[in-house]
Amino acid sequence: MHETPVMPMTGSEYSDEQILALYKKEGDRDLFAHLVRRYERELYSYLRRYMGNAEMAEDAFQSTFLQVHLKCEQFDEGRRFRPWLYTIATNQAIDAQRRNKRHRMASLDRTTKSNDAVDIGALVNLLEGNEGDPLDHVAELERGQWVQQAISDLSEQMRSVINLIYYQGMKYREAADVLEIPVGTVKSRLHAAVMKLHEVWQRTHQKENES
Repeated sequence: MHETPVMPMTGSEYSDEQILALYKKEGDRDLFAHLVRRYERELYSYLRRYMGNAEMAEDAFQSTFLQVHLKCEQFDEGRRFRPWLYTIATNQAIDAQRRNKRHRMASLDRTTKSNDAVDIGALVNLLEGNEGDPLDHVAELERGQWVQQAISDLSEQMRSVINLIYYQGMKYREAADVLEIPVGTVKSRLHAAVMKLHEVWQRTHQKENES
């Protein structure tokens, strides 16, 4: 009686952590390439938003996965891959920006006007203290072109928290792991960022009323 041969699993059937473990053990470049493709859009989008420059984001994306390749032996079993990947990507972005002080946040090229009260309401909802899905109000926020400019004017620390929690949908703990800071610091930076944006909205709205 012959046993049915077990077919090898394809890349899509492996978790991120399994792929990296196999790559560490066997050096399977096809599996590694699958991991790169899995995060291609998501991570590039994050870097593009973070850095405000498509070419710099592409370079940072490539250098991120180069670092994943170089540091894969340092990845501890039982650790989650996604926060680790974002930690590397954020560090690569910061290093690239330090080498290029003239970086600017990219415009989303939107001309549609929106209700600013809805935009700031979406941001303030982040302060309610629940651990719900941070992406619930992304549609409202994205439509506010003024919000994009305001975010670009925030400090690097505040932008990092906004990008990870609001745009990438990470929980506080995941963002804390990426930025290598306590959860309480993530929350305080998020609070400060939203309050800063609220101040910008108030000034902008006041000027519009006076004009």
